[in-house]
Amino acid sequence: MTETSKKPGHPTEAEGSHAGFTGLDPNASISRKLRDYYGALQEEAIPDRFLDLLERLDAAERKAQPTEKT
Repeated sequence: MTETSKKPGHPTEAEGSHAGFTGLDPNASISRKLRDYYGALQEEAIPDRFLDLLERLDAAERKAQPTEKT
């Protein structure tokens, strides 16, 4: 790659795909914000209403399964 074809903030092939990201790269900012958001989302507790709904669904599935005759 020649010096004239290298774009600022973009890595050369030898540098790898992540080496050239700077704090000015909009994609890096978006990625960081998404990681922060989903990290916070993982820390949130599951609402009791949702857990109750899942438990009722499990009970309905168990009830609907045919019993095996031995």
